[in-house]
Amino acid sequence: MVANPVAGYFYFISDKFYSDFPDPYLMPNKEEGDGQAHNRPCYYAYSDGKTGLYWVIPISSKVEKFRKIAKNKQKKYGRCDTILFGEVLGRSSAFLIQNMFPATAEYFENQYINSKDGVPVRVDGAFEKELKRSAQRVIALVHNGHPELVFPNALEIERKLIKEVSEDD
Repeated sequence: MVANPVAGYFYFISDKFYSDFPDPYLMPNKEEGDGQAHNRPCYYAYSDGKTGLYWVIPISSKVEKFRKIAKNKQKKYGRCDTILFGEVLGRSSAFLIQNMFPATAEYFENQYINSKDGVPVRVDGAFEKELKRSAQRVIALVHNGHPELVFPNALEIERKLIKEVSEDD
């Protein structure tokens, strides 16, 4: 567990979250790929000042797949706030706001650290502002009657987490 996660950094979510909040639309943890152990997906953490929860946004290296999806959404709706594209460690990544969900520090297993220099991974400041704006917009829409904008049942997860947090106080 990460004792004090900081918004704006990347983390991995523990398997306990998936057992505590079973949801078929959560992106599952994968601990091994290509015969090598590594955690994924990796999540960008956004702090919700209203609830004290974090909203975590998974990233994907399948950029072309998600560019097509985003382009279709832009054609259909005139904009796409649910998929953004930015760089992580010099590689293009898709930030899947459509797959985000709330979590508490208890479920942050570890932080994404650049193996070359041992420094926690971040995104560019200008992109981070855009990412936060889009996440805030989507969270507000989800709270205002559009839960379909995110695949997991984020409102139910949020309700349970807020209840857990208030019982702990």
